Amino acid sequence: MGQRIINSLDEAIAWARGEDVPIRITTVHVPAVDVRAVRKKLNLSQVQFAARFGFAAASVRNWEQRRTSPDGPARILLAVIAKHPEAVEDALEHA
Repeated sequence: MGQRIINSLDEAIAWARGEDVPIRITTVHVPAVDVRAVRKKLNLSQVQFAARFGFAAASVRNWEQRRTSPDGPARILLAVIAKHPEAVEDALEHA
């Protein structure tokens, strides 16, 4: 672990000097979320779900009717809500 940090710092210094450094790209696949199923599992209306988790009610409606799809950050949040809604509610209460 320590050597990895040292290597990262060396790369940061090289980058700051304008030198070419190796680039690591990590791709994370976030699966589609059935918004209606998540909302119904929580026994919330579209308006209640939107208000509780910070979405626009129109977005929730459009996602459920498959007019549009949630973008990356919204999909990630929806995936967390699906598994741990209480954690998201707690985080939002203390934000």
